[in-house]
This record gives sequence, structure tokens and C-alpha cells, in this order.
Amino acid sequence: EREPPPVPGPVIRRLWTPERRADLHAALPPWIVARLLVVVGYVLVAAAADEFAPHGATPKLDQHLLAWDGDWYDAIADQGYGGLPDEAVRFFPLFPLFGRVGGWLLAGNQGLALLVVANLAALGAGMLIHRLALEETDDPALARRAAWFIALFPGAFVLVWGYAEAVMLVALIGSFLALRRHAWWAVAALGVAAGLSRPIGLFLVLPALWEASRGWRETVGRERLARVAAVLGAPIGVLSYLVYTAVTGPGFTAPLTEQSPYRGAVTDPVSRLVDAMGDLVSADRLGDAVHPPMALLFIFLAVVVVRRWPVRYALYTVPVLVLALSAESFNSLERYGLNAFPLVLALATVTKRPEAERAALALGAASVVALTSLSWVGNYVP
Repeated sequence: EREPPPVPGPVIRRLWTPERRADLHAALPPWIVARLLVVVGYVLVAAAADEFAPHGATPKLDQHLLAWDGDWYDAIADQGYGGLPDEAVRFFPLFPLFGRVGGWLLAGNQGLALLVVANLAALGAGMLIHRLALEETDDPALARRAAWFIALFPGAFVLVWGYAEAVMLVALIGSFLALRRHAWWAVAALGVAAGLSRPIGLFLVLPALWEASRGWRETVGRERLARVAAVLGAPIGVLSYLVYTAVTGPGFTAPLTEQSPYRGAVTDPVSRLVDAMGDLVSADRLGDAVHPPMALLFIFLAVVVVRRWPVRYALYTVPVLVLALSAESFNSLERYGLNAFPLVLALATVTKRPEAERAALALGAASVVALTSLSWVGNYVP
């Protein structure tokens, strides 16, 4: 007679709840599809290298999933900042730190560790946005769409590459989920993680301050301390890295100023958007022609966030998007739009009709293949 299967222990039951199973079931299919689409992009570029680049030279393709910023993160994980040019400090430390720690577990292969961390974090981000959307709207269909759109959003192919975006999104979405639940210490910890991932993590201070200030007079003692910690988490994360660069040599503001040659001067976002419309017909690179329609899409979705979602979402989304649109260069605009993750929730909000959902998914899938391919041939800066 067979013995009955072992009953999971209490710790496993607490961690692997029905809610988490539902989140995984929602996030896993789009996660798999996104990776298959990146493979399609790779095959297309590899098969048509002679057409895409002179003499078939595709150095970015040769770097595989560690191209562009991924190459910097790999170098930082391997050598630290000390052995690299000062330019390296523009890449914040949390993601390469995960790569270094993971490299110890993978026989020193920091690059593989970065890819494992990024892809697992991308799955976690899909699960978290499903849970967040479900708790905010009590609409399972909208939550399912959110899990799909975060995997197929313009620029979301970097969640497959060795980029910090996936880790950043886990911290951001987790922070908003914790804010909704008033889990202040979790907000503080995730805010520190966001601040150590990318400088825009600093904008978490605005929704945290909004939520922490509500009902402040009715709180005392430890509750107030926890709310203050939630507000200070993201600034502490960013400032701790700036202090590190000040102490080690590059300078307190170096992580911010080293980005200037790539983003250009700060400009009026309206004038910059008007100027960018010329790229639709006169772009030097095909990839530059992508930015103007994406900018208009993001503005539309930001309006949806302002009108249809709680205030805390607008307090984060609007500053992030304004910052992205104020850059002299629109390079990587789609990735910055992904960092303003409430835009994903807005897209899920406006695609309630089946035909709208199908169209958005098809365009999203096409964007993953197209932008991946253009990035590997050097025609688009991810």
C-alpha cells in the first residue's frame, strides 16, 4: 500500500499560498512567450547579419544577452568599480552586487548569474503586478492583462537581458503593494533596494510621503517611526551610493553627471517632443523613429493613470515620465517608460475589449522582436 504524499510544512504553506500560485499561473505564460520572442529576434539578426550590418559585423549580437548596458553590469560584477573608467559609476550597485554574489555560486560566472537574477526577477515582477492590480481593482481579467503587458511592454525585452530593470521593477511594484497594505517597514526596505538599483528610485519618496501623511495625526510612537522610515527608504538607497562614490573618488554627483553625455541637456519636454516628430521621417537610425509614437503613447497612458488610478500612482508616474521626456536624447525612452510601471496598469485598464487586448498583445510582441533585433545590430539604444 502506497504511503500518502508528504504534507507541506507550515513554512511552505505560509510561503506558497493560493494567492502566490494564482500570481505564478498569470505571470508564467507571458514570461515564457517574451523569452521565445527574444530568441526569434536573435535568429532573425543572426540569419540576416549581412543585410543588417556591413560585412555581417554585429558586435552587439556577439555579446548575446549581455550587450549594451549588460556588458557594463558584467564588468562591474566581475571587477568592481575600481578597475573601470569613472563612467561605470552611472550604473547603480544592487544588480551587479547580485551578479557578484551569484557568481560565487556559479563557478565565477558573473554574467550567467546576472541573467539568472534578471530573469527570475522579471517573473517576480509579473507576479507582483498581477497581485497589485487584483488588489486595487478586484478585476481578475485586468490583473491578467497587466501580467502580460509587463512582459510585452515597449522596451520590456531588457527584462530578458542582463539589465537592472527587472530587479528595479520588483522593488517598485513591491513598494506599491506594501503601500497599499500599509506595510511601512516593507516599503522602507524595498525603497532602499529601488534607490540602490537606479536613481529614479528616488521618486518613490512622493507616493510614500502621500500615503504616510494620510491619517498621521491618528498615529503615535512606532507607527509614526515606521511611516517616516517608509518615506526615507528610497532617498537612503540613492544617497548611500552617492556617498560611496564621493568617498571612493569619482565624486558625490558622479553617478548622475556621468549620465549627461548620453541623455544630453535637460530641455522643455513639449518642445523636445515636437522636435522628435521629425525623426519619423528623417531619423539617422531606424530605431530613433520608434521614440515619438512611444512618447505619445506614454503620455496618453499617464493621463489614464492620473484619471483612473489612486493618487500615489500619478505621484510616481508623472515625474518619471517628465524626466524621460525632458532629455535632449530620447535613447532608451521605452525602457524608461517601463520603469514608470503604472503605465502598464493603465494599458491593462484601456484594453478591456477583447479586440483591443488582442491588438495590444500583438503590437507588444512585435515590439519585443523588433527592438531586440534593432538593439543587436546597433540601430537602437536599449
